[in-house]
Amino acid sequence: MVWVRSEYAGELAVLVTWLAVLVPWNATYSPDVVGGVLSVWFPFFEVRYVVGLSPVGGLTIHDLFSARALQSGTSAYVGYSVWVVGAMLLAVAVAISLLYYVDEARVEASPVDPVRALGACHLLAGVAFGAATYLVTTRGLPGYPLPIGVLLFLGFGVLLLTVERT
Repeated sequence: MVWVRSEYAGELAVLVTWLAVLVPWNATYSPDVVGGVLSVWFPFFEVRYVVGLSPVGGLTIHDLFSARALQSGTSAYVGYSVWVVGAMLLAVAVAISLLYYVDEARVEASPVDPVRALGACHLLAGVAFGAATYLVTTRGLPGYPLPIGVLLFLGFGVLLLTVERT
C-alpha cells in the first residue's frame, strides 16, 4: 500500500514537520492538585490552567527551559528534561525542513535522504515525548494524560521512514 507518492515525499516531510511544532504532545488533567490543573505541553512551551481561578489568574505559559527550571528539585524534573530532548530533536527537524524548503535540490543531493532524516527525528521525538509523558504523570503531576501528540509524532516518523523514494 502506498500512502504517499514518492514525488510528494519531500513536501509531506516539510509539511508534517511544521505542523508538528503546533501539535501538543500531551495534555494532562490533574484533579488532585489545587482543585484541578490542566497542563498542555507543546514541543516548545507549556500552558497550564488552574481550575477555579480566573481565566487570567489561573493561566500560565512557560517556554520549555523556564518550565524545566520551575521543576528543579522535584520528581518531575527528569520528565521535563526528557521533554527538552524531544524538543531539541524537533528543532533539528525544523532546521532540516527549512533548508529543504529553501534549497530542495541541494538538500536532495546530500548523502543523507532528508525525508528519512526527518522521519527519524519525528520518531525519536515521539519516543522522547512518550517517555516524558510517562515520567511526568508517574513522578510529577499525577493525573489523566492524553498523549495524542505522541501518537502523531510516532505516526509521522513511521510514515516518513517507510515512504517509497525513487
